[in-house]
Amino acid sequence: MTKTQNGTQTDFIMSPTVDVCFAGLMENPVVRKGFCAAVMRVSPDLIGETMLLPTHLRRENAQDKLGILDVVVKLKDGTHINLEMQVRYFEFWDERALFYLSRMFSGQLEYGDSYKKLGKCIHVSILDFVRFPEDEKCYRTLHFRDDESSELYNDKMEIQILELKKLPEEVRTGEDIVDWMRFLKGKSREEFERMAETSVYFGEAYEALQRLSADERRRLEYEERDKALKDYNTQMSSALRQGQKIGEEIGEKRGREIGENAGIQLVFHVLNLHAQGKSAEEIAAVSNSSIEKVQMILQNVKSGF
Repeated sequence: MTKTQNGTQTDFIMSPTVDVCFAGLMENPVVRKGFCAAVMRVSPDLIGETMLLPTHLRRENAQDKLGILDVVVKLKDGTHINLEMQVRYFEFWDERALFYLSRMFSGQLEYGDSYKKLGKCIHVSILDFVRFPEDEKCYRTLHFRDDESSELYNDKMEIQILELKKLPEEVRTGEDIVDWMRFLKGKSREEFERMAETSVYFGEAYEALQRLSADERRRLEYEERDKALKDYNTQMSSALRQGQKIGEEIGEKRGREIGENAGIQLVFHVLNLHAQGKSAEEIAAVSNSSIEKVQMILQNVKSGF
């Protein structure tokens, strides 16, 4: 429970999918270690110390870089992990991920440095929208591979895509990365409390989440950000409805024109075949129309329409 300004109790808890909340969680070294271990598919004991690089800058206003969080973590072995939280559909997300992965990779070298210094770089896209609708996989790992043999070319550049919308409700896979996805998708204190009981890292994450939610300055920033996202989604939904309405009106008009043109063409086709001595049955077969429609056209011609 947290208190409001008038002293009343509230069950308010931040949602980790709002990027300012996720950023706050990643500032915690224990949470960061647990999450990075899940990304690397190793035990947290093997991660060692992690460092949050100063590329995560606070926004000047809620609209800046809407819906995207950029956090870069450096591991003890030199691996760089770029974490991006994206809560709305982004048309060129793949290109953006490749751009920032490439920039992170090349940014390791200074003038005159040997390529030997280049360490592994991982870009993690945490998406609250569906990127791959053709399957039910909620996370995937991508590398450079040979087109024919699928042999790995090099493992120093890697992309991981976590699709929160595709996370199964009840199924437990036993994979840490899926459990972290479940935590990030949590909406209530009850969900977070259940997760907190499963490991020290989720316990720390829940405590960090409670501290963030109780911090007045953080909460104001969170609410401003959440409002900006809701306003954006509302505006986009309104624009989509307007676009659909305009599209339907244009399509309806175009459909009538096409229908009229097709009807005129059918009449001329029927009359031409009739003039050649074809029967109604033959005309219907050739024109891919029904006998009844052919007979109606011929009858209307005889009666002068």
